[in-house]
Amino acid sequence: MTGDLPPALERWLLATDDPSVRWRLLSELGDRPEGDPELEECRREVGSRGWAHGILANQLTGGQWDAPGTGARELYVPKYIATNWRLLVLSDLGATRATPGVERAAELMLAAEDGPKGGLGGEGSEVCFTGNAARMFTRLGFADDPRVVRSTEWLVHHQKADGGWHCFPSDSGTIDCWEALAAFSALPVSRRSSDVEEAIRRGAEFYLSGGLLGEREGPYAPWLRAHYPVHYYYDFLVGLDTLTRLGFGADPRLDPAVDHLMAQRSPDGTWNLGPLHPDIPPEESVNYRIETPYYPFALEWTGMPSRWLTLTALAVLRRVRRARAET
Repeated sequence: MTGDLPPALERWLLATDDPSVRWRLLSELGDRPEGDPELEECRREVGSRGWAHGILANQLTGGQWDAPGTGARELYVPKYIATNWRLLVLSDLGATRATPGVERAAELMLAAEDGPKGGLGGEGSEVCFTGNAARMFTRLGFADDPRVVRSTEWLVHHQKADGGWHCFPSDSGTIDCWEALAAFSALPVSRRSSDVEEAIRRGAEFYLSGGLLGEREGPYAPWLRAHYPVHYYYDFLVGLDTLTRLGFGADPRLDPAVDHLMAQRSPDGTWNLGPLHPDIPPEESVNYRIETPYYPFALEWTGMPSRWLTLTALAVLRRVRRARAET
């Protein structure tokens, strides 16, 4: 199917018969363009079986997950199983507004976060939520919706002077706040305004100049582990995936993170899933408190070979290899 994957690894990836896995394999490792018949068939089948089907099977009749209300809080809490979080995962899995159940849930989120005080460019916006939302809605097929356009513009205008972003009041950015760049990476190049392109350039330089493995004194263990879902947390694979999607795979400043990725690869060519979020070091757990109820969520078993992370890692390495071959 891809031509450059070991047959045993490709068979393992496809053994689940999950349309989401096949879609990523074709699109990110198989060079299938948008509109390719087999690729489009995979997208249509997302939700019919596999991980996306399991999520959609638990959707409430009103379109939500877990909490039946339609307010912003009910759609967000509890972390990481309420409507906001389920839609984020579905958008990663290749679901679109055409997937049964998705458009109804997405419209609930858009309505709840719209308006002057909402999180889609209003007073309630902050980069972690707004960036995630813009990426999610773009992938689900709402890129032209004025509420999503406004969210993207808000992210551009809230970039720090150093090129980064921060989810809390700050004069400088942090690599822990990756959601704006990830939102821009979901936009096709043809949809990126000159302001977005400039924000991407400055944001990428912020990450590349500071490194993707950490910015604290000494290593920060959670950033050196690979997770899924990532929710709003950062790790080195999030940084690699975002920057290579944006076309910076040839930059040699990625090398330490690429080397770390290769060091985590198992002999059979797979990558294991790290701890579920919130992945907090023991020494920080005393001071770290999530103020709202939360339930860890996973598609796969922690500590075991992960198809989703393996696909991400292979796609990153392929983008790096191709970008460097072209320079």
